[in-house]
Amino acid sequence: MKKRINTIKQIYDKLLETYSYQGWWPLFNLKEKNMVKSYLNENNLEDNIENNIENKKNENEKIINGYHPKDYSYPKTEIEQFEIILGTILTQNTNWTSVEKSINNLNKLTGKTNAENILKIAKNKENDFKEAIKSSRYANQKYNYIINISNFYINLNGRTPKRSELLEVKGVGNETADSILLYGYKKGEFVVDAYTRRIFEFLGHINKKDSYAKVKELFESNLKNNYKVFQEYHGLIVEHGKNYYSKKPYASKDRVLNEFKLK
Repeated sequence: MKKRINTIKQIYDKLLETYSYQGWWPLFNLKEKNMVKSYLNENNLEDNIENNIENKKNENEKIINGYHPKDYSYPKTEIEQFEIILGTILTQNTNWTSVEKSINNLNKLTGKTNAENILKIAKNKENDFKEAIKSSRYANQKYNYIINISNFYINLNGRTPKRSELLEVKGVGNETADSILLYGYKKGEFVVDAYTRRIFEFLGHINKKDSYAKVKELFESNLKNNYKVFQEYHGLIVEHGKNYYSKKPYASKDRVLNEFKLK
């Protein structure tokens, strides 16, 4: 794939200017609110960004919980690390709001959402466990995937897994493996999700049939290997995608990135 060094970096800079730092991966029990994410919608793109943040601060307060803009020290504990890993499984084919509900339910059910407790409750209270994660869809399937990743995590005994090892765990695909490594272990693996494909297909930088590895390589070969930048870029893509690429026709009102569309 042909390198577009300036363009890929310029798109990142434009998104950062528009939305500011995102603070992904959100952690459920993190209540810091000293900084807020920017929330723009297509009806006020011309408004001053700072005013827009202030106006929307209260109505988005619940969503802001868990994010940590400009603080890349997370996860700080094994509990936080495993919560991220758990979230990568739950968020498959659903939205983050649904995942928050599931994690909240699991916290109530287990008391302490670590891998050992998850396995204990999954074994002894299977129906309750599946009901707890029902909001994230595919409860039966994700129940098994969570058991698989929990056992895998425990067997690591604190070791950082290799990407190839993660991909051997049933329920862990490319996107999930990269999310675990990028956010859970601060490794420079770029995450390619549906929004990434939609946005960069619209801009003409990738093709619909391009493999995951090919799209991943586009970003990793055109950016310095910096997990902080990779985290921010992915978070910014998600934020932009929610605004313009959630419903068809995709990008119908995307004026933010219009200048980067290839002719």
